[in-house]
Amino acid sequence: MYGGLETASVIASIAAFTGWGLSFAGVNKYLRSHSTHKDNGFYMLFSIFVSLAVAIAAAAGSKMLLTPTAPSGMDLVTGSNIALAVAVVAVWGISFLGLTRHLRSHSTKKDNGFIILLATAASLVVAIAAAAAGSRLLTMQPALSGMDGLTTANITLAVAVVAVWAISFVGLSRHLRSHSTKKDNGFIILLSTAASLVVAIVAAAAASRISMLVSLPADLGYGVTPVDIGLGLVALAVLVGPFTVKKIEHNLEAFLFVMGVLSVTIAGVWELNLVEEAVMEPVVKGIVPAVLVAGTAFHYGRSRAQNAMSYILDHVSLKAVTLVMIVGLGLMSSVITAIIAALLLVELVNCMPLERKDKINLVIIACFAIGLGAVLTPLGEPLSTIAISKLQGPPYNAGFFFLFEKLALYVIPGVLVLGVLGALLTGKAAKQECIAAVEDSETLRDVGMRAAKVYIFVMALLLLGAGMKIIIDKYFIAIPSEVLYWVNMLSAILDNATLTAAEIAPSLTIGQITAALMGLLIAGGMLVPGNIPNIISANKLGITSKEWARLGVPLGLVLLVIYYAWIFYIPFGPLAG
Repeated sequence: MYGGLETASVIASIAAFTGWGLSFAGVNKYLRSHSTHKDNGFYMLFSIFVSLAVAIAAAAGSKMLLTPTAPSGMDLVTGSNIALAVAVVAVWGISFLGLTRHLRSHSTKKDNGFIILLATAASLVVAIAAAAAGSRLLTMQPALSGMDGLTTANITLAVAVVAVWAISFVGLSRHLRSHSTKKDNGFIILLSTAASLVVAIVAAAAASRISMLVSLPADLGYGVTPVDIGLGLVALAVLVGPFTVKKIEHNLEAFLFVMGVLSVTIAGVWELNLVEEAVMEPVVKGIVPAVLVAGTAFHYGRSRAQNAMSYILDHVSLKAVTLVMIVGLGLMSSVITAIIAALLLVELVNCMPLERKDKINLVIIACFAIGLGAVLTPLGEPLSTIAISKLQGPPYNAGFFFLFEKLALYVIPGVLVLGVLGALLTGKAAKQECIAAVEDSETLRDVGMRAAKVYIFVMALLLLGAGMKIIIDKYFIAIPSEVLYWVNMLSAILDNATLTAAEIAPSLTIGQITAALMGLLIAGGMLVPGNIPNIISANKLGITSKEWARLGVPLGLVLLVIYYAWIFYIPFGPLAG
């Protein structure tokens, strides 16, 4: 009878324990406030007995309400039951806080214990009602066969629902407070709790339906499944969202992270290994440490860098400096990594006597060059590392300089052309003093926040790529090289390393490999999420998605057209013969 841990018992125990603790504190405080003598132990004993009576009543009441609603086969702890228990505790806690604040705001006297008792009783009623309603929902929405235990899918659903509830609560609370002229007396927090719970319940129902769709081999024609449609909508949201919604544009990291979680959930590929990879990858690959260390170094050495740049510009023309900077960083990125190259880029550009608009254009052009140049060795970026690892066996037996030998013909001229383009652009730019007011006021806290944003950005792209892998594996593999080259424009919003891992294989010809990689590299510069240098630069200089796209998209399209003709039709290209 007592061999299993029942959810109703867990909730009843929590209700009893919290009811006892708060009742004891309230009764004890009330008795002391009405006494003129020092407590000789009587008040404590009396408080214990009264609060125990309250706790027993709370446990009995919650048990009576929950037991009839428990569905058969759901009496043991499952993912859905744990989510219900967590939700009930959260509802009780917030209700208690809201009621306490509301009662205190309407009271002219100091709380003598009555307010805390009343708030405890009322919030427990709310929590028990929420538990009963949640249990009722579980009986109406039975788990799929094989899903009633504590599985990864259930844990993911529970975490997602809690996250949706928390974000909705914070958002609604802030919205209501911003439209209120009075100090919150507890009403706003209660209304936010109720409204956010409705949102969370709807999210839970929708997620449950999605998980059911994922498990069904539904075919909507031409091999298209509901999962494909869901992932397609996520990709569309990632592509359109930052350009149409200002909130998304200014909180791109959080938006991409939510989209990444959503894509993995729709695809049903949550695994412990994926979570570990998402958490560790930004650190293990050195992206976040490099941003943190370099940011700290530049923070302390910025004045020297500005003085050095001022000295150079006094003796060398701005055009020459720009040309050397773009070409140098583009080619060196294959040795010093694209991350370090991007960090150097933004610091050098910050010291240039250019207006913000011209700095943004210069950074975008340079990021195209860095993205291209970094592919020449496995050190440069994850894309080149994965490509080499996929081709290191027969028939290519790819070594350290394999990509340099095959792609340098295309990459080096492209970097040189981008350098010339950047020099021409700065020649027409309006000059100003070598002062970066925003950057000069940057604190170490800002450096840490930038590293945290880059961490979330990289983690989000990894999750997004993992979720989209189903689409990539299903539709991309059979596409001809000429078409795949253009389809790889998705690299502008997806992690190009994931696309490389899916597309590159030893069975491809060298021409197909060249076409796939060049399409990925060029498209990666078109939008902010397309490449690590873009992410670092946009974060550092505060470049929005729209600002990047104004030059990034047209420049990327022009480069794609030029390279398409070069790769597929020029006689000395690998696909020509």
